[in-house]
Amino acid sequence: MADLGIFSRGKAMVLHGARQARPGLAGIVLTLCLLPLSGCGALSGGFLGGAAGRIANLEHHEFLIVSAILVLVWLPVFILVPLIAWHYRISNERAAYRPQWGFSWILEGLIWIPPTLVVVALSVLLVRYTTRLDPYKPVASTLPALQVQVVALDWKWLFLYPAQHIATVNQLVVPAGTPVEFQLTSGTVMQSLLMPRLAGQIFAMAGMRTRLNFEIDKPGSYFGENTQYNGDGFHADKFTIQAMTAPDFSSWVAQAQTSGTSMDAAAYQNLSRQSLVDHPLVFGQLAPDLFKDILAQKIQPGYLAQHHEAGAHG
Repeated sequence: MADLGIFSRGKAMVLHGARQARPGLAGIVLTLCLLPLSGCGALSGGFLGGAAGRIANLEHHEFLIVSAILVLVWLPVFILVPLIAWHYRISNERAAYRPQWGFSWILEGLIWIPPTLVVVALSVLLVRYTTRLDPYKPVASTLPALQVQVVALDWKWLFLYPAQHIATVNQLVVPAGTPVEFQLTSGTVMQSLLMPRLAGQIFAMAGMRTRLNFEIDKPGSYFGENTQYNGDGFHADKFTIQAMTAPDFSSWVAQAQTSGTSMDAAAYQNLSRQSLVDHPLVFGQLAPDLFKDILAQKIQPGYLAQHHEAGAHG
């Protein structure tokens, strides 16, 4: 009887523990179900949730069409696989058993015709959008494009405004509703420019020039970043984008031109050292043909001298 009492108490404790564990298990299941939704807030920072220009809007439209076509590929799989497994379960005696079966025209048609149509549709669609979204293709507009020369550095972005004779670091300011044409190069390793709400990704490489055309349709604040790993400061290799009305942009340019600092070869050498910039910089004067000299690699980047200094002290 004593053993029976101990067994009963032990059983009661197990059942009590199981009842206590159920809320914890339910919480785990709920957390796992909600976990995929935790990244949905990131969509608002990209073209899916906040496209802010014609290029980003086209990318958003293309993505939705491609996604709809791909649904036609995976939806039948997700539906038919469990249905077939359920129908041909071992307990279903009504399922057809045909050990000599070997060919079906209907099945062959379902295997080959839909995938072929999907490939053809995607090919036509992507060729069309690839042509429309060519980064070198100017944005159609009655206004002339704002020319901005972009230099990727460690770990910062240098923006040169040749027509306005100013330069900025980690801050891009443009007029809303006006096309913008980037000419990009790198003063260090290859980097990848991405402005999620404005345009697609494009590389910047030393000694080479790439181009990117885009337009911001309304005033606002946006961001850009380097998505190509480039060392210790990669996490901070970002910049702000400010779209203004045309009068506000003209006022900003006039104010920037009053800055007493100049972006010339010496300033570039100092800026191109491996370092972080904790706030945007503005240079009121821009040396002529500085971008061409950087592109032609006529100016020795500051990080090379930095490495020589480290080697001499090491």
